[in-house]
Amino acid sequence: MDIPRIISVDDHVVEPPDLWSARLPKKFVDRGPRIERHKVSMNITGGYSFTVDDPAGADCDVWYYDDLVYPFTRLSAAVGAEVVQNEPCTFDDILVGCYDQTQRLADMDANHVEASLCFPNILPRFCGQAFLEREDKELALLCIQVYNDWMIDEWCAGAGYGRLIPLTMVPLWDPQLAAAEVRRCAAKGSHSITFSENPSPLGLPSVH
Repeated sequence: MDIPRIISVDDHVVEPPDLWSARLPKKFVDRGPRIERHKVSMNITGGYSFTVDDPAGADCDVWYYDDLVYPFTRLSAAVGAEVVQNEPCTFDDILVGCYDQTQRLADMDANHVEASLCFPNILPRFCGQAFLEREDKELALLCIQVYNDWMIDEWCAGAGYGRLIPLTMVPLWDPQLAAAEVRRCAAKGSHSITFSENPSPLGLPSVH
């Protein structure tokens, strides 16, 4: 008897290092999300902290976006409990299928998965909180739209069509902009959005 293949509705995609730097308007590239490699040390004793450009640190890919500095760690993308640690990490250290469609589909085949709904992961966080928290909302909206277009037109297109299910973000700070982005993405083929399960701690109105 054939065993039904899995439809996974809680997967994640690691944002490719050039997702925004290759797609934002030129005037925003230096402030938009981008990866730089540095020596980074991390400490979890007495609370999490990190030091960038520590000569004693390890190679680490660091996300920069306006005032946000976010080192890539093994907590974000690692396979095996023994390596899921709060330690510096680079894109060279993780499975290519974390961010490459072809390899993700191969990984899904190996794992008996028919279709996958992928949430944002490292920089945006799960419903785009990073964009909500930045002061420049023009750039934040552009970043969301760049991500959504990549999700629909690249990650979920071609060989991934029908297997990788588009999941898009909305600008959480403005209901009208959010509704417009829902309509824009729906017209392009996305019929799901990621949204906070509890907006109040984000400084947004309660849904209750």
